[in-house]
Amino acid sequence: MTDLLDTDLDALVARIPDGAKLVVFKAEGGAVAMAATRALVRRGTRDLHVVTAPTSGLQADLLIGAGCVATIETSGVTLSEFGQAPRFGAAVKAGSIRIVDSTCPAVYAGLQAGQKGIPFVPLRGLIGSDIVAFRDDYRIIDNPYRQDDPIVAIPAIVPDYALFHVPLADRAGNVWLGRQTELKVLAQAARHSLVTAERLYDGNLLEDDRLAPATVSSLYVDAVAVAPHGAWPYGMTGEYAADEDHMAEYASLAATGEGFAAYLDRYVNGEAAAAAE
Repeated sequence: MTDLLDTDLDALVARIPDGAKLVVFKAEGGAVAMAATRALVRRGTRDLHVVTAPTSGLQADLLIGAGCVATIETSGVTLSEFGQAPRFGAAVKAGSIRIVDSTCPAVYAGLQAGQKGIPFVPLRGLIGSDIVAFRDDYRIIDNPYRQDDPIVAIPAIVPDYALFHVPLADRAGNVWLGRQTELKVLAQAARHSLVTAERLYDGNLLEDDRLAPATVSSLYVDAVAVAPHGAWPYGMTGEYAADEDHMAEYASLAATGEGFAAYLDRYVNGEAAAAAE
């Protein structure tokens, strides 16, 4: 049995080079690898092309504010009830990052094409929108099976790396997704998958009839790091609740460049970060 467990977060994120195309997961459900994201910031990673599946929040905002992102391909970046994503908004206004605008169905469709190894996938609902008008890579084609039925061809999205957090992993490198089974699409579309896990499972996840259906095989996983509370300050379904006070504090601090720098000092580079991880 091959042990795919890395010793720590730094070893995990060191696999992601500058300029990589990195896909990350939406905030709901606790699959956001926030501990690994903070490690990426500490490492000083640069020029990432971040694909959000299909949206993002604090994770993307933190990476953008820290100067890690050159391009973001997304259908939205927001802190939800805590307001707009301040560093994302500031970067858009300053023109310091490239925005590749999309929709939730289009992001998933592109990833599903990447998962299947096909060059594109057809999708309805975009014709006449500004999304198509400003996306040269979205092509309106004729439906070969019906006359006068145009449809949009969405190119495959094949990330270099997928980065996400799960409740369980075993020493063989299999990871259990819990309710977030959409993560299978990310893991199978990306060339490499890097995963953080709340804890280790004693045995082989694929041999447990209850857990196997929501397990991604180690065939699609390059490395795993155990990171208890690795989604914090987001919550994880069935594990822990979101830290709403922290989210509100981030929204307040990150509203200015000086406040964001103070946040980094306190929660990413400082003692508070070390205590959390």
